[in-house]
Amino acid sequence: MMSETDDVLAVAQRFTDALNAGDADAVRAIYSTDAKIWHNFDQAFQSVDENIRTLVWLHSVLKDVDYDIRRREVTSDGFFQQHVLRGKLPSGEVFAMPACAICKVENGRIVALDEYLDGSHVEPLRA
Repeated sequence: MMSETDDVLAVAQRFTDALNAGDADAVRAIYSTDAKIWHNFDQAFQSVDENIRTLVWLHSVLKDVDYDIRRREVTSDGFFQQHVLRGKLPSGEVFAMPACAICKVENGRIVALDEYLDGSHVEPLRA
């Protein structure tokens, strides 16, 4: 029988796998329908739909997307992880953006995600 910790870690791994694959339907299925995604660099909340559009855009710009998990731990209401988003830019240049995500999980779905990153790291993606 899986423990609550195992359940949360399974959600986290499914989420990472879906992000790496650019699988919008799988990501949508992991979020609760009213999940809120917040970013430190703009202090703004995204809806699930907006976040999915960002994922699709990211995969249109970066090749070989890989969320390289450096650390992941279960918290009292979900999990947090430190990761480096890696990929290859259209120029062939290697892209790496360190980030941290804090996720609240209820009933096996992400209901809130707070993402911390240095917004200047996004600039090569927009070039």
